[in-house]
Amino acid sequence: MANLEMQKDPTKSSGGSSSQSFLEVSEIKDDIIVTKDGGLRAVIAISSTNFILKSQDEQQAIISKYQGFLNSLEFPLQILMQSRHLHIHAYLEKLQALQMKQTNELLRMQTEEYIAYITKLLEFGNIMNKTFYAVIPFSAGVIEKAGALSKLKNLIAPGQKIIASQQRFFTESQQLNERVIRVESEFSSLGLRTMRLHTSELVELLYNSYNVTTSRQGQVDIGELKLN
Repeated sequence: MANLEMQKDPTKSSGGSSSQSFLEVSEIKDDIIVTKDGGLRAVIAISSTNFILKSQDEQQAIISKYQGFLNSLEFPLQILMQSRHLHIHAYLEKLQALQMKQTNELLRMQTEEYIAYITKLLEFGNIMNKTFYAVIPFSAGVIEKAGALSKLKNLIAPGQKIIASQQRFFTESQQLNERVIRVESEFSSLGLRTMRLHTSELVELLYNSYNVTTSRQGQVDIGELKLN
């Protein structure tokens, strides 16, 4: 279980509300986002594809499969795209270290030219990395506000409420997992790779989404990329 701590706005007083109070997220546990109304959300990262480089027949086949996939869904599906500056300074340092150790003069010169090319490329603009996500929901029903009678029952038997809540989460998370498997299978049929985000990765995704200026300036180390 993980609680999401958002960066407080320094312009607000100590009595002001934090950004976390405006989110619909209650908690994150077992690789699932739990919303304040009791809904569950799973997130998978999706690789991209060189659509333009494919033949016209291949493009049409991908479009037809994707259209069929969307039309077959019985639940909503959110597609999220996140752009980040690609931090490649560590990558260039590794290349420079390899260049110094290179004994073959031709390979050393080629590595030097490659480093110069990448450095020059950075001078003309920022290199952006786009990551795609699919947010898969499941909600059996909205949690109702507790009345006087339900509050009294909770005081009398709080343990039963906890057990019932745990059982409900287990049951609904299993149904959510089935949806995740289906969506991953559909994207796989399109030639795309998928990776489900774990609890720590979900926390990082939400934190970076709402704290762009403090999350390493939105930069990603090229060595950290898991999907191309």
